[in-house]
Amino acid sequence: MKILRHSDPGYASFIKRLNRRAIPDPGVRELVGEIISEVAANGDGALLAYTKRFDGATLTAKELFVSEEEFAAAEKAVTPATRRAIARSLKNIKAFAKHSLRKDWSYKNAEGATVGERFTPFDRVGVYVPGGKAPLVSTALMTAGFALAAGVPEIIGATPCGPDGKVNPAVLYALRKSGATEVIKVGGAQAVAALALGTKSIRPVDMIVGPGNRFVVEAKRQLVGAVAIDLLPGPSEVLILSDKTGNPEFIAADLLAQAEHAGDSVVGFLTDSKALLDKVLKAVDRQILTLSRNKYIRDVLKGGTFVLHVKSMDEGIAIVNDFAPEHLSLICADEKKRLAQVRTAGAIYVGNDSPVAVGDFLAGPSHTLPTGGAGRSFSGLRADHFQRRTSIVKLDKAAVRKSLDVVEEFARIEGLDAHGRSTAIRLEHR
Repeated sequence: MKILRHSDPGYASFIKRLNRRAIPDPGVRELVGEIISEVAANGDGALLAYTKRFDGATLTAKELFVSEEEFAAAEKAVTPATRRAIARSLKNIKAFAKHSLRKDWSYKNAEGATVGERFTPFDRVGVYVPGGKAPLVSTALMTAGFALAAGVPEIIGATPCGPDGKVNPAVLYALRKSGATEVIKVGGAQAVAALALGTKSIRPVDMIVGPGNRFVVEAKRQLVGAVAIDLLPGPSEVLILSDKTGNPEFIAADLLAQAEHAGDSVVGFLTDSKALLDKVLKAVDRQILTLSRNKYIRDVLKGGTFVLHVKSMDEGIAIVNDFAPEHLSLICADEKKRLAQVRTAGAIYVGNDSPVAVGDFLAGPSHTLPTGGAGRSFSGLRADHFQRRTSIVKLDKAAVRKSLDVVEEFARIEGLDAHGRSTAIRLEHR
């Protein structure tokens, strides 16, 4: 891992490089563009070809969708403990979602017109659940579960199958319990393209949500307009900022848990305490020996992890706000003050006893969060992402009369006399 202290020569330049912008790699952008064009032109055929190429699975068009028999087999396969865990997580998700759903409202403006907003759920939403090295059951819950809470009537899951054409049963069970009405066995940029554009077998959706690798994220970026998206959640990341009050064993465990995601995961630890830094590094070396995904963790520690001894907590907060981490673990004596200073994190875990893992699996907020610096512009997935906002305006004659002079003045300024006339005519006809 990269370890730098504020007195080191390369410290300042490294800090500058941490100020990220979520700009795609040109090679990724080009390849994803080709995939989207191919799916647009050849539909199911392109989807099946890419599934064979990238996932090693040979499917027919009829096998793109998970069958009812497969759903039933998945339900039988999951253990009672898994069922209980999924049920408890969904319960918290639904409860949390209720607080963020927007409600219809209206009031009378100064001219007496009734104005307001109405919120309705999207009709058909696609939720992407990554495959890869771990079955992300919790991601199924924390995408589809929020769509379910918002009242979306059609939820289509997309998750890659294995070479045998099967999807992890716990993922399928979680998707079905979260309201998924259909699931396709396809992943990657090709799945995003199929959901957005439609194929002969797959009807297009109104919105696509969920995390994924850089190809999935880039596909969502390129297809905005053809479809709505939630945000740009890519490979997982965590930043831990702690003063001397941090528990080194807990911090080490959180760093290792993040590294367990493998791939392009990013792990960062910042502290103004040299003593804590040294203790955390020793704890990491000791704890890693007990973990089953030891190889993946070591790869991330080597290539995607940095540890910084910052000059002060003020500097640490400044780095956090520049970095815009997906997850921030904030551990300090003056946590209320420091919490108020953080502006760009996707989710904040406050104090020694707030492991990110509880947020990942159970707490209630979605773990689908902005990564790669996108936290400056995006917030994490919420239930209200799945609601359309429509403004409502209703006038009577009195409100029209009070509005007319302003409308006619704007019409004169902008040279749009028909606008003014369309308002005035209502007062000429009784």
